[in-house]
Amino acid sequence: MERLTIYQKPTCTTCRKVFELLRESGVDFDAVDYYIDPIPKAKLKELLGKMGIRAGDLLRANEPIYKTLGLGTAVRSESELIDLMSKYPDLIQRPIVEKGKKAILARPPERVREIL
Repeated sequence: MERLTIYQKPTCTTCRKVFELLRESGVDFDAVDYYIDPIPKAKLKELLGKMGIRAGDLLRANEPIYKTLGLGTAVRSESELIDLMSKYPDLIQRPIVEKGKKAILARPPERVREIL
């Protein structure tokens, strides 16, 4: 059985809901607080591929750092956005749930059922 991993910020309301849904489902999983254990660039790129989305689709546009870096107006490459998300975890939408060759952005929290 493939192990499930949730990339999260434990204080995030959506992350806590997904965490609870996973616990209630009885599924074994690993939880990664990517503020303490940052997602390496290569892993972030891999997760984007598994989700089938571009880096820009994973950005949190309401975060102050998004505005500070001018991400709403500047054109950035995939590589640049991945570098920035790796450096500034507040830029990453959450939670990301990974299982084997698939990953999803579990927003809303109920989406986690798609990967179980």
